[in-house]
Amino acid sequence: MSPQESPLAAQHLALGAKFAEFGGWKMPLEYVGVLTEHRAVREAVGVFDVSHLGTVIIEGTGAAQWLNTRLSNDLDRIGTGQGQYTLLLNDEGGVIDDMIAYQRDPDWVMVMPNAANTATVINRLRRDQSAAGLRFTLAETAIIAVQGPASATVLDRLDLPTDIDYMSFRFAEYAGVGEVMVCRSGYTGELGYELILNGRMASTIWAALMVSGESEGIQPCGLGARDTLRTEMGYPLHGQDLSETISALEARLSWAVGWKKDRFDGAEALRAQRASGVVRTLLGLRALGRAIPRPGMKVLDNTGNEIGEVTSGTFSPTLRQGIGLALLATGIGPGETVQVDLRGRMEAFEVTKPPFYTPRV
Repeated sequence: MSPQESPLAAQHLALGAKFAEFGGWKMPLEYVGVLTEHRAVREAVGVFDVSHLGTVIIEGTGAAQWLNTRLSNDLDRIGTGQGQYTLLLNDEGGVIDDMIAYQRDPDWVMVMPNAANTATVINRLRRDQSAAGLRFTLAETAIIAVQGPASATVLDRLDLPTDIDYMSFRFAEYAGVGEVMVCRSGYTGELGYELILNGRMASTIWAALMVSGESEGIQPCGLGARDTLRTEMGYPLHGQDLSETISALEARLSWAVGWKKDRFDGAEALRAQRASGVVRTLLGLRALGRAIPRPGMKVLDNTGNEIGEVTSGTFSPTLRQGIGLALLATGIGPGETVQVDLRGRMEAFEVTKPPFYTPRV
């Protein structure tokens, strides 16, 4: 099956993007290079097409209350016009997917699963017989992330709202073209916004952003820079740092669990694991030399015993050194030195607690 394409595919092609398949989608990997794109987001403003993310609208009487019995976090902690990072867990407490839930009102919630997991999330939620009166709609949207210190300036020039609290959203009409959902969120650690809109509007908004941000040096960015930016923040990527065999507690996501709730998927297993303790934990690695860790590399202690595995690894353009995330045996903590097996060559790394970069959100 051919990969799906974004509504902005033609724009990416015209900009000379290099493409990669990701989650069943053909998406830009880079335009002018990861280092340049990464720096643009940290210092000015970058724009990402993240239309591969799913947008699933769940609506009907009591939609938010019902969804709160399924997802890990507690939707009662937020109000209308707010978003919440949350998880859908399996019966063993493993992470089927991580996502943001946006609550417009008690009868309308939109969840944004990862590309490859959208169908799985919909099917798992809909099989609940108590959801029979609810409607599930996979919206045909484009999602554009505007990220960086100058992101608000760029959107202000388009008369889109920017005075929004973190993890909140507002709807706005754009130039008579259509409605835009402006979310104060992102995956980079910088001031940023995500624009969710009908796919037919995508090229118009994209072009307007390029003009509005020209004086700030706005830079289209691909999946390569998105990965280096999120790794510097220690944000997990599903399929690497999160999976159905990695629990929410092992991934240090206890803060995204509504422990006081009566029900959520995987609650029994997660509570049992919380009581007994986990045997491995997701932590950061910072190179003490010039090495760059990569997913799947083994981590050993200084006596040669295997104690874990790298789940994400990259060169940090901000720190100018190799960094990564790794599942390490419980008891290995920040400040300790470990060895990573780089194809037979042992390299020293310091165990750290992410983020590697101080966020500005």
